[in-house]
Amino acid sequence: MADRARGGPRPLPWHLTMAMATATGALPALSATLHGGAVWHPDLADEANALLARLDAADPAAVIAALGDRLVADLDGLQCGLDRYRHHPFRRRPRAGRCLLRRGASRLIDYGDDQIAAGTPAVILVPSLVNGAEVLDLLPGRSLVDTVAAAGLRPMLLDWGTPGDAERAFDVDDYLLQRFLPAIDRAASATGAPVILAGYCMGGNLALAAAAHVPDRVAGLVLLATPWDFSVPGGLGPLAPVLAAWVAGGPRAGLVPGAVLQWAFGMLDPALTLKKYSQFARLDPTDEAARLFVALEDWVNGGPPLPVAVARTVLGRWYRDNAPGSGAWAVGDRLVRPEAITVPSLVAIPARDRIVPPASARPLARALPAAMVIEPPAGHVGMVVGRARQQLHTALGQWLGRWTATAAIPRRRAAAGAPGDRPGRSPA
Repeated sequence: MADRARGGPRPLPWHLTMAMATATGALPALSATLHGGAVWHPDLADEANALLARLDAADPAAVIAALGDRLVADLDGLQCGLDRYRHHPFRRRPRAGRCLLRRGASRLIDYGDDQIAAGTPAVILVPSLVNGAEVLDLLPGRSLVDTVAAAGLRPMLLDWGTPGDAERAFDVDDYLLQRFLPAIDRAASATGAPVILAGYCMGGNLALAAAAHVPDRVAGLVLLATPWDFSVPGGLGPLAPVLAAWVAGGPRAGLVPGAVLQWAFGMLDPALTLKKYSQFARLDPTDEAARLFVALEDWVNGGPPLPVAVARTVLGRWYRDNAPGSGAWAVGDRLVRPEAITVPSLVAIPARDRIVPPASARPLARALPAAMVIEPPAGHVGMVVGRARQQLHTALGQWLGRWTATAAIPRRRAAAGAPGDRPGRSPA
């Protein structure tokens, strides 16, 4: 039986509305630009001046005609791209692993094998609570699991799962105390060594909190696109009050639907749907780029709901009060103070991140006493799985080399072509 067609990006009516608004607003915006009436964001001053210089040298009628042709092509491409995505035959196959621990909806999955020596540290990959864990092991050649394995360490993945009855009333504290800390204990017991935590986005915040709670069980930290100072402009900050007002009403079943969260992310670039689906329509459906697009869209559109109490903490204590950045964020009975976390740390700050502005993540890097910092020229997701991923994967493999060297463990090769293959060692 053929696989059922995908539903498309969520919420689909909003995405289609934004695509039409982008297209119908383009010609009036061009007219305003040609007549000197456009208002540009200060950050776009250089690009705006370059564009205006090119427009001054062009025939206005020809520019308007070219834009009209492009809009028609993009709208046709949007329709074609959506149809191709919905019916694309590719389905990601999860990697086989061993479940070390299951608590409620959450699982700790071990991807190590018998070649890894006893005492080799586990690297627990920790995703955000907002999207699925599979982005950290998306496809061959685009997997942090492969990079950890290539460094000679033991990759594990903490999959939060879809909240069930046990997690419906969970707050951030509950996820840490009832899901994350038991997973750390299990991983440390299985390997006989403290663990290395690698958190992505909100997963980085949870990794910091875990290190504050069980410092004797944590040997190192990797923080990928992790927000800290929520007072900086940009990101989801402008939308946080709107979302907080909606969440205050108490969504049914105690969960914030995944479609609502994707709407918030979509608002960061309302024109993105038109752009990316029209580009997808021009790809060969059998190419790797097409499969990557489908895998990423499936990941985004399959995001789980979020317990209301978690949403209230993030929107209230983080975005409204800036509790992390001001030193007032506590989980359980512990303040999360990065300056007190002295283990080696690798902080990756994507320079083009729209979800976590670099200015939000840099104070965290400065506060950690033993941090190595990289700023790949990529966005929030592209740093992990996109064209610029090599910088992160190479740096991570080299940084993990200090544990390989200490334990005198022979490195294992990842799958052919996987990033992080034969990484060099970091200085001790």
